[in-house]
Amino acid sequence: MLTRRHIRVKVMQSIYALTQAEKTDLDKEEKFLSASMENMYNLYLVLLSLLVEMQKMGAYRLTASGKKYLATEEEKNPNRKFVDNKVLALLGNNILLADELKNRKLNNWYLDEEYVKVLFKEMEESDFYAEYMSTRTSSFKEDKEFLQDLYKEVIAPNDKLYDYIEDFNLTWVDDLPLVNTFILKLIRKVKPADNERYFLPRLFKDEEDRMFSRELFRKTVLNEEVLQKEISGKTPNWDTDRIAEVDEVLLKMAICEFLKFPSIPIKVTINEYLEIAKEYSTPKSSIFINGILDKMVKDFESRNKLNKVGRGLM
Repeated sequence: MLTRRHIRVKVMQSIYALTQAEKTDLDKEEKFLSASMENMYNLYLVLLSLLVEMQKMGAYRLTASGKKYLATEEEKNPNRKFVDNKVLALLGNNILLADELKNRKLNNWYLDEEYVKVLFKEMEESDFYAEYMSTRTSSFKEDKEFLQDLYKEVIAPNDKLYDYIEDFNLTWVDDLPLVNTFILKLIRKVKPADNERYFLPRLFKDEEDRMFSRELFRKTVLNEEVLQKEISGKTPNWDTDRIAEVDEVLLKMAICEFLKFPSIPIKVTINEYLEIAKEYSTPKSSIFINGILDKMVKDFESRNKLNKVGRGLM
């Protein structure tokens, strides 16, 4: 679920927070980093369960309408296309997902059902819902495309849901774009034969990625003085206090990768931090960082400090 870039962003945020708070308890901050990444998985599960709750609400309303004393013919024989959506069925019948939500005590929508109602109403009023419900049968492909529209047009951009997420867990706001993108990717690629594990991916691709997050954080923080000297020597026209704080953190992390992670190619490191700078720092940060890192690489090469191993790592 977490790519190396996402891991770098999480580490960047933790180092930035550590710097701002002027804390020195490295173990405590490392635990916070780990908890922050684990919390992102909780957000993923909460948003995934939102789809299940919307389907349950639809089913409940159809049942209630059919039990009216003077129910209309339409209420007695309603269009069940949404509640029978095949992708929603995969989620609703997923025992592993239900167990994971229970084990983590993620019962958000049971406690805050009004958000499900708000989203359900917005869905019902949308054009894509009207078009979807204009027929009574659908293919797996159509069900999947409808669910993508539901997520993109109703769930992801909803301001009330955003405010709820921000109030519930402060770190979730930064995680939201990644989680939304990931859920849409899963919906787009899901197949009828996928097993229950499909919607329960691992947080880290493998143990190597988990260790990368820990080592990048610790090595950057523990070598802060050395990394700072390297930066100062390459920015003669810039006072340290003129460099954006996020840029400074990104530069230290990139230099740390140059010197302490021999298996990561130089080009990969540079490209990753330039992309992160574009999203998280100032408009001109990527240009500034690119210039500094280019100087760094040439200087390290002249001093034979880049001990990269493997093919294509320069």
